[in-house]
Amino acid sequence: MSRFSSLAAVASEIQEIVIPGQRTLVAIVGPPGAGKSTIAAALAELLAPAATVLPMDGFHLPKSRLRELERLDRMGAPDTFDVDGFLALLTRVKPAFGNSGNRVVAPGFDREIEEPVADAIDIFPEFPIVIVEGNYLLLDADGWGAVAAAFDVSFFVDVPHDVRIERLVARHIRFGKSEPDARAWALGPDEANARVIEATAARATHVIARDG
Repeated sequence: MSRFSSLAAVASEIQEIVIPGQRTLVAIVGPPGAGKSTIAAALAELLAPAATVLPMDGFHLPKSRLRELERLDRMGAPDTFDVDGFLALLTRVKPAFGNSGNRVVAPGFDREIEEPVADAIDIFPEFPIVIVEGNYLLLDADGWGAVAAAFDVSFFVDVPHDVRIERLVARHIRFGKSEPDARAWALGPDEANARVIEATAARATHVIARDG
């Protein structure tokens, strides 16, 4: 398992494994607050115009469904996502490349209302690299076991605990929580999920080490 601190080096590693004429799926994995979306966006820029980003967050179950399942109080846990739908999307994305490929439409996620948004993301056939970022891409439980096999390479994001917590608190405040509620969620449900995610780090092919 290689360890990278430079995103330029990560981009070079991805370029090394790209096979002409085939689409490469890259997983960026890490606990809440690790900076996955920021890293994925930065890598897409470094790899431009060859790469696009697909977040996993669009597969959150709607709040109405989570209420029915009595899981709303732990939204973001492994069993609060549409895993089957996510895996089905990945199996469509892989071959949808090049002149014979088709546009694939994926859901996004609105953090203001904490709800998935249908048909918010387009994966066009001209992108040979799709960077997928999410929490549970390497999890081998709760129905996630088949997801990891969809990726050609995976990077686990390793960030200091205190940095990650403060990012989460700031994010929750930015989207409407009070400071006490933001910290309680970051140290409660988010931290419980983080322990599950960190246990999957050994399944990654590489690590991205970030100090902040």
